[in-house]
Amino acid sequence: MHDVAIIGGGIGGLTAALAFQTKGAQVTVYEQAPVLSEVGAGLQITPNGMRVLKALGLEDALVAESVAAQAVVPMDGLIGRAVTRFDLSRKDPRYRFVHRAALIRVLDEACQQAGIDVVLGARIEDVGSDGRFDGRFHVDGVLKSPDLTVGADGLHSVVRPLLNGPGKPFFTHQVAWRAVVEMEAPPEARIWMLPGAHVVTYPLSGGHLNIVAVQERDAWAEEGWHHDDVPANLTSAFASSCLELREILGLVENVKLWGLFRHPVADTWGDEGIALLGDAAHPTLPFLAQGANLAIEDAYVLAECCAAGDLAAGLQRYQSLRKARVGKAIATANANAVNYHLRGARRTASHLILKGIGAVAPDAFINRLSWLYDHDVTAASSRLPRA
Repeated sequence: MHDVAIIGGGIGGLTAALAFQTKGAQVTVYEQAPVLSEVGAGLQITPNGMRVLKALGLEDALVAESVAAQAVVPMDGLIGRAVTRFDLSRKDPRYRFVHRAALIRVLDEACQQAGIDVVLGARIEDVGSDGRFDGRFHVDGVLKSPDLTVGADGLHSVVRPLLNGPGKPFFTHQVAWRAVVEMEAPPEARIWMLPGAHVVTYPLSGGHLNIVAVQERDAWAEEGWHHDDVPANLTSAFASSCLELREILGLVENVKLWGLFRHPVADTWGDEGIALLGDAAHPTLPFLAQGANLAIEDAYVLAECCAAGDLAAGLQRYQSLRKARVGKAIATANANAVNYHLRGARRTASHLILKGIGAVAPDAFINRLSWLYDHDVTAASSRLPRA
């Protein structure tokens, strides 16, 4: 039985705890925050992520907390008209919209029921303080020596540099606002495309609407999701948009702003008793709704690969199974950032093409992303040796 320490009690860390526990490991999660919470944001759990949650016995709990998505609707954000509509209702499992706090709650309750120790307010010290990692660290002054330490500690991971050295992210010249407002809306993700900007809206349980708004600009903004901004800055940035979108943004009372930085995918995801998952390994821009889903996949595959007993071999296998898939998802997200923000003739042509595709091949959106949505990391076939 492996003794596994997970640093970070977010979506990836709690999913990893459950996955390792099902494989017979002794698991402890260390979270620096005094409470497990995620405020002010929704996320999309796509079928690939849902398969993992189903395998961990969480499907019913998540369904009760979420909204089943019917469609993705690209919108012309200048005139407020749908360009086309891509149906999601035939996907199995269903694509879901959920508040981050609700998903954290589902995962936390499952950890409690499984008897997993989640230590809150944990001060992690001496994790490779000399630039190396010897398998030991201190939590609130107490020495810990697990068999495996998992860095699920996000963008500013203290674990990632131990395997990869200091990172060099760069500002993408894009900023994003996020907010949640009280508003009933149809069960679809709308992508309001504008020259040099876009807004994504979708409903959450309880009559709320999630908003993520992205604008290209030279002015730098700090990275991270928890920086307060003034709602007037958001409405001003989208003053040229259609009336319907302006009315939605006008409902915002509390908003967060962050700068979008592109980080390289880590070269090394696991070695010498230490592993990375989620944003600690591969920070992802929010243009494909895959940040949480990829972390959920990582967690399951990491636990599966380490279950055989040989941790060194398991960590190598984990990286070999995940790196190419994650890289493709990140590249696809980066491409969306360009396509949503087209200007002039390119924008007009792109919208005509989208409209034609929607009319002639309504399943084209889903089929184009079948490599992403149809993948099942819980299936044995997904873990076969690769050539």
